[in-house]
Amino acid sequence: MPLSSSELEDAFVNVCINEDPKNRDFFSSFVDQSSAKHSHPGVAAANLVRKFHPGYSVVSTSNASVLGFPEAKCISMKDNPLFTSTIFIALSRSSAPIPGSLVDRVRLGSFNVSWQDYEFILYVIEYPMGFGIATENLILHDGPEEHARQLVLNAGLWGNALHNEIWVFNQGFWQKDAGLWYEIQKADWKDVILKEEFKKSLKKDVYGFFESEQLYKDLGIPWKRGLILHGPPGNGKTISLKTIMKTCDALGYAPLYVKSFTSYFGDEYSMEVVFGKARQLAPCVIILEDLDSLINDSNRSFFLNQLDGLEGNDGLLVIGTTNHFDRLDPGISTRPSRFDRKYLFDDPDQEERVLYVRYWQNKLKDRKSVPFPDSLVQEVADATDKFSFAYLKEVFVSSLVLMAGYENDEDRPSFRSILMDQIKQLRKQLNKPQAGTTPQVSIQGRRPLPTIAKSPQHQFTATTQRPTAWSSPSATQEPGDVRLFTSTGLEFFMGDGAPNLHLHPSIRGAYHHPSHAEIGQGSVFPRGRRSVPGEFLPTE
Repeated sequence: MPLSSSELEDAFVNVCINEDPKNRDFFSSFVDQSSAKHSHPGVAAANLVRKFHPGYSVVSTSNASVLGFPEAKCISMKDNPLFTSTIFIALSRSSAPIPGSLVDRVRLGSFNVSWQDYEFILYVIEYPMGFGIATENLILHDGPEEHARQLVLNAGLWGNALHNEIWVFNQGFWQKDAGLWYEIQKADWKDVILKEEFKKSLKKDVYGFFESEQLYKDLGIPWKRGLILHGPPGNGKTISLKTIMKTCDALGYAPLYVKSFTSYFGDEYSMEVVFGKARQLAPCVIILEDLDSLINDSNRSFFLNQLDGLEGNDGLLVIGTTNHFDRLDPGISTRPSRFDRKYLFDDPDQEERVLYVRYWQNKLKDRKSVPFPDSLVQEVADATDKFSFAYLKEVFVSSLVLMAGYENDEDRPSFRSILMDQIKQLRKQLNKPQAGTTPQVSIQGRRPLPTIAKSPQHQFTATTQRPTAWSSPSATQEPGDVRLFTSTGLEFFMGDGAPNLHLHPSIRGAYHHPSHAEIGQGSVFPRGRRSVPGEFLPTE
């Protein structure tokens, strides 16, 4: 017989009322424990200082360091304890007379602060927040809070400004890098050995952009510009970038150097932060080195949206570099109004090699132990065909090092003989294709897929039954043979010919080569870079 509604209500009440007393104690204890006060050390600290200093105005800030502001004089209060954490900082042996130093980080402290004609009391507290540590600055003033707010504003402005530093973006954050600033100070256009016409054109595109704001506005076009420096490695792209960064910084146009878009928050977040900072500091120059590595299939669309400047990119000069121009998406490499000018830094021709050798001749002109006649200039330039600027530099550096290794002048070979010997040694290291052997490139800049024979004996077919263990290659496998072996849900290729294959979407799987490690039942991927969706271009 079913229970009435009143009987059901009584049963429910009885369940709650007739509980064991121990259970009631547990329930009330759990509720009390779960109802603790909300923790916010910054608010609690502000409330305490108001009690200790009645009548004082209080300004709290977490992103402006008063202690780090050089215009403010801060003295620790003697009556209050100062808790610090001592940190060891390792210093570069090349730039510091000592191997390291100690720095004290304030964890909890109070200070008397003097700034301009005003006196303040500063409390600094550190406390855990999320995955990191938060720092709160509580600034007290015996008077209106406007003076304390002015102190915070000036401290923030000084902290955000660059002081012989470069803004560098990496791992999702902007950081100031003093080491990079000092490094680019070594760069100079006189050390960039390029044809004068080429160099003038590059300089005009960079500096002329910043000087042409009014012209862009008069023509009714967006004041933004994009350049791509491309070509094989070792031919002057990096030294040109360093010189551009140095000179733009000196002219007041901050260079923003992007190391990577990869971060915990994702590539799109990083791109938004990068372009947000650039718009804040415009006019400025954004440096994107190795553009083909920074931009991939997953982040390209968002990058192009940022580049097109739906939010406005006035005053932004974006300079990208790449050793592999053919790997760039057409939306970057050929689309107008994004990267308008492309500069090819190719291996130096005869004229440029002569310029570079004369550059070294001039550097060594005061070294009597290094005879460098004009006849040697032409001889070295003729012998270094297909050498990059990096290889040319190595010719001279290695030759001078070898000469310095001889203690006696009598035993030392002539500078010419050492130079020519080093050229021969470096020639052996070159892996340049000879004339007529350049890999075929399609119109889109991609190497075509190899033709696979369609005869039954050469078709790639998977076995109907997929074994649960790894298959092994046949002992009769011939060199260069490519065979398909299957594992659970995976398909693999083995043999010496496998690394020469382009893996197309029609071939679902990865290949295995004797030079690659076996990874249980995981995917095995080739050495090389992903060129376009579904293709791998293996490199040795």
